[in-house]
Amino acid sequence: MKIGCKMGLLALCLCGWVSYMSAGIYAGLVVDQNGQPIAYATVYPEIAPEWGTATNNDGYFSFEANLLGDMKIVFSFIGYEKKIIAARELADAAQLPTITLTEQPIALQETVVAAKPSKQKNKRKQMAALLHAVYVKLEEEFPDEPSLYRIVSDVRMDCASDLSTEIKNRDKDTWGMEQMIANVVVLPEQGKAGRDSVQFQGLFCKRFFDARKRAEADTILAGNLIERMDKKGTGAAQMMRKAVNAVDSGVVVHQALFALGNMRYDFEQSMTDTRHWTVSNESEGETVLTHTQTVSKYLGCFKLTFQRHYIVDSETFAVRRFSEHAEVKIVIPFGYKLNADQLQMLNLLNMGDSQIARFRLRRMNSVIDLNTIYQRQNGHVYTLEKNMIANSRILGRLANEGEKAHQDEIPFVLKATQRVTDLKTEGIKPLSASQITKRLDRQTVEIY
Repeated sequence: MKIGCKMGLLALCLCGWVSYMSAGIYAGLVVDQNGQPIAYATVYPEIAPEWGTATNNDGYFSFEANLLGDMKIVFSFIGYEKKIIAARELADAAQLPTITLTEQPIALQETVVAAKPSKQKNKRKQMAALLHAVYVKLEEEFPDEPSLYRIVSDVRMDCASDLSTEIKNRDKDTWGMEQMIANVVVLPEQGKAGRDSVQFQGLFCKRFFDARKRAEADTILAGNLIERMDKKGTGAAQMMRKAVNAVDSGVVVHQALFALGNMRYDFEQSMTDTRHWTVSNESEGETVLTHTQTVSKYLGCFKLTFQRHYIVDSETFAVRRFSEHAEVKIVIPFGYKLNADQLQMLNLLNMGDSQIARFRLRRMNSVIDLNTIYQRQNGHVYTLEKNMIANSRILGRLANEGEKAHQDEIPFVLKATQRVTDLKTEGIKPLSASQITKRLDRQTVEIY
């Protein structure tokens, strides 16, 4: 009996091992609620995001992975609710399965605008008491101990597909997406001026491109720009080279997104002046606290207006969600002549070599919305998901040789989302310099 039991157990283990190790092809279509395909949606196994992929322009995806039937597959796209299904639902489908994502606005701007002001007079003492109650809850719920997040971070860029037509007729087009899988170590109050220190360690990276745009994007993102800068030794190029060497190329955008929304620090810094605060009541027992501030520098050439929205429980004062809305305007009175390497970056926005021959940057405008959702673990509150949309416009004057200069505008949209796949709060140590600065190999994936 003992031998039989052991053999039976061994057989079960072998069956499980074979089941786990047998590679399968997982494929399907990702669409919105109207049945329209969603391009550049990310699809990945929850246990190993690096095995995942992105949908093509027709919403189709296909990837190979070693998964058991009950393992989870995650579907995500900026502006839509994340969806999770079991691997067997794809593997056992009789025909190509269709996964529908439900729209979820990125920022809470619509909610906040619709909120009706409270009938209660917002006297300074009442506002100060409310802000103090929220801050006490923030100190209670947000941890003071280091934490380690494993994240999947996607950054996409949309831009004008044809600069030869009028602006109003230009169609938006996604040129590609970069996905970074990384560890993020947060060290509370160990950063500059008491902010949290955010350390970023890239682990895996994929770049998904429309096959038609691969060659154009490669010249910008495959390291050629950095290599050219490494050969230069003075001026702006030298400063740029130092910045590139300080952190892994491409990590900066992903790291900045996670570091944005340092809620407790910003709340503490702004709560003393109640003049910039407003309060509005929402349904489902929520109250929206809004802090508005405008920063203007360099004789008005740089202007930043931002609003921070704290969505709190009306009874407990606990923060449930957090969003930011910012508008940035930069004016360069006489224009700025970009150097050769900077001009190359405009190719990323589909501006051709002939068009940028004499380009001078005059104005830049951006509208940025950031949304943060939280999770609870061990009695504390931690980040669960971050989403961002930045609508930007570059305005300048350009001319081909022998032509009269004219103003041109380049609109583009940056979309980013980060999801936490794992969270550790014990035995966390700061990352080493080598972990932070090590450059990653980028795997290029063409989608058709």
